[in-house]
Amino acid sequence: MIDFHTHTVFSDGELIPAELARRAKVAGYRAMAMTDHADLSNIDIILENVRRFAKKHGHYFDIDVFAGVELTHVPPGLIGEMTEYARKSGAQIVVCHGETIVEPVAEGTNLAAIEAKVDVLAHPGMITDVEVKLAAEYGVCLEITTRKGHSLTNGHVAALARKHGAKLVINNDAHAPGDLVGLEMRRKIALGAGLSIEEYAQAEENSRELVQKIMKRA
Repeated sequence: MIDFHTHTVFSDGELIPAELARRAKVAGYRAMAMTDHADLSNIDIILENVRRFAKKHGHYFDIDVFAGVELTHVPPGLIGEMTEYARKSGAQIVVCHGETIVEPVAEGTNLAAIEAKVDVLAHPGMITDVEVKLAAEYGVCLEITTRKGHSLTNGHVAALARKHGAKLVINNDAHAPGDLVGLEMRRKIALGAGLSIEEYAQAEENSRELVQKIMKRA
């Protein structure tokens, strides 16, 4: 399993990077990204610390650890420049906190994130046909999430991704130890969102391809 959306104590997660990596390994993950909530006030702090951990200690956990950020509640007009800033500051992966229906995310966030070509648009809520078509064109992965609340629109995301050929990945949005679901629960949530067995397998392949893309950037 691979997960591109997890949080540590550098935002609102409960675990330091070492414990998060260890628990992910035990849960069955072979690669993960630590993507704490970021805006201009804390992005440098997150990347300085998580990059140092990933580079110097990550390999000791027998799991590939990538340092990234989840741009969160950044005004749509700033998402493009913040995505560029994150990459220049060393983010190996950029996730954007999409328009989930359980938080007051600014309208236009999904489109701005896709136009900025983030790697993953997290929990995009009631994303539109136009936005999904653009995500497919730009190669932006849309998230099927195992996180409560955010997962309420998984079926909608899956249906539009199928319609327009957009890539899906499956993530935890883990904040606490219990969020790191195992393989069977991950599979059930994906199928419960309406994915076929073949589509589920393709989503997992999309994650493997994104890992390779990240590694080539290094």
